[in-house]
Amino acid sequence: MKRLFWVLLILTFSANLSARTIVDLKDPKGDDKGPGTYVYPTDPVYKPGSFDLREFKVKQSGSKVIFKVKIATRITDPWDSKSWGGNGFSLQFVQVYIDSKPKSGHCNGLPGLNVKFKPDSCWEKVVLISPQGKARLMSEIDQKAKTLKKDIVIPIRTRANGMVLTAVVKKSDLGGTPKASWGYQVIMQSNEGYPDSHDLLTRKVNEYPGKHRFGGGSDYDCDPQVLDIFVQPAKGGKDEVQAQYKALKFHCDAKGHGPLVELPMVYPDKIK
Repeated sequence: MKRLFWVLLILTFSANLSARTIVDLKDPKGDDKGPGTYVYPTDPVYKPGSFDLREFKVKQSGSKVIFKVKIATRITDPWDSKSWGGNGFSLQFVQVYIDSKPKSGHCNGLPGLNVKFKPDSCWEKVVLISPQGKARLMSEIDQKAKTLKKDIVIPIRTRANGMVLTAVVKKSDLGGTPKASWGYQVIMQSNEGYPDSHDLLTRKVNEYPGKHRFGGGSDYDCDPQVLDIFVQPAKGGKDEVQAQYKALKFHCDAKGHGPLVELPMVYPDKIK
């Protein structure tokens, strides 16, 4: 067993050395407030920084692509996800949207997020980095997003280590090798094991916080169910905080109606 451990360790180390970094984006600390008003649920499992994006990397290693999402605090598993077929963490749910072709793709986010993308930044693929196992994800997709199924990518492996979520996908599932000219948007949400009938595992943001509900939003479906994103130039500067708040600012009328916010993509090759 000891020998096997060292063999696996060496193989993992070698694979990491050979991986080529294609994308490396940064996000400022402390902006996990959606449009600037969102607050965490009251239960202590939602520790400060649990939904605060800090860095996003895309690496290629042979026929595989590795996505790494770093947050501001150690990732925990308070609900023992492995006991229900999960991936070793409980709280976070990250959706990585990819714009690989100009003037094409889907412009609405997955059900439950209450977002769309700018007309010139629609997406061809979305990668789900979820605590839920493949069977649960497939079931949710079949029930709530079947028309998008071919463009929703479930990683072949997802894990948490320290402050980093890692997902490994097949390059072929993305339609080719990722490029710096592609657009990327990383949406931080919270995993909801008992979602509403039309929501794909997204936890609600309400007007007031509750034990397992975020506050600072609306009790209607006119607010984005999004806690953190990346914005151009994605270097982690303080100016990006206000840019995010502006991008996620929502408007609800007296009847709870309002337009969906339109999210931008980040294009690494345009970063100066």
